[in-house]
Amino acid sequence: MKVTAIIERSPDGEYAIYTREKTGKMGLHGYGSTPEEAKKDFWEAYDEIKEILNGDVPEIDVTFKYDVASFLRDYKDVLSMSGLQVVTGINQKQLQHYLSGHRHPSEATVRKIEQGVHALADKLREVEFA
Repeated sequence: MKVTAIIERSPDGEYAIYTREKTGKMGLHGYGSTPEEAKKDFWEAYDEIKEILNGDVPEIDVTFKYDVASFLRDYKDVLSMSGLQVVTGINQKQLQHYLSGHRHPSEATVRKIEQGVHALADKLREVEFA
């Protein structure tokens, strides 16, 4: 079963992961102070659900997706706002508003950020050192 799990940063600074699809008869969630901790908790919750339901739970193929604020927060020490402005074309002040959660990007802006980050990743994959 294909499942999309959304990674979001909550107002208290913690990360939550949830699915829109039900896994068996239950929803699936994970929490932690980092996305990695939340993913670990997510998989532990999945294992607990399997145990509670005596294995009557479909195997899942999970795609994790960030909301913009969570992505910006998780990568803020690696990708500067000025650097992201260059790769996305979005003003760094606006990006800062998205990071803080004071504003939320439109769907078109989300796609623009995603395309810029993917283009940067593609360029970095081509780098070779002598």
